Amino acid sequence: MLFGLAALVIAGDQWTKSWAQRELAGGPRHVLGPINLVLTFNRGAAFSIGSGVAPVVEVAVIMLVALVLWQSGRLVRGGGGWAYVVGFALMSGGALSNLADRLFRHHHGAVVDFIQLVSWWPVFNVADAALSVGAVTVAIGAVFSYRSGTSEHDRDARDAGRAQARGEPEGERGTRHALADVARRGRGG
Repeated sequence: MLFGLAALVIAGDQWTKSWAQRELAGGPRHVLGPINLVLTFNRGAAFSIGSGVAPVVEVAVIMLVALVLWQSGRLVRGGGGWAYVVGFALMSGGALSNLADRLFRHHHGAVVDFIQLVSWWPVFNVADAALSVGAVTVAIGAVFSYRSGTSEHDRDARDAGRAQARGEPEGERGTRHALADVARRGRGG
């Protein structure tokens, strides 16, 4: 699921950027209310911060992409909760797509931005939106994971330890563990 969602983000972002370069080259378009489509090229990081130091931003972006991909790999192996999977998929897809812009679109390290919600908010793209939503999703998952006190893996290990302490045979312990897992998932936790 993580890799599939990340691939969808990359495909959607790259398609919309190509569309924006083709259709918005003649000037901005008003969509609805305060929403406009305005073609810009961002050499900085998020919200055009650091636009004067593009090579530093590119190195930082590569390091961030490597970190997100590394964490995503750990997540896949560890079987994390849905919030982490979705969040890291969105962040991975967004980071990789913006990195592809910097390296392959031939705009001197710039990222194509084109969505303007209000005049005072910086112009952004689909990858930026995915990064932001992904970060919020991971943060929400972390809050709920912290509030529950333990991760699913920790609960499973604790339950297995309790069953072993009661002297239950391995078969019963496995059945009880599986039933507890089904019940926990049914409650959304």
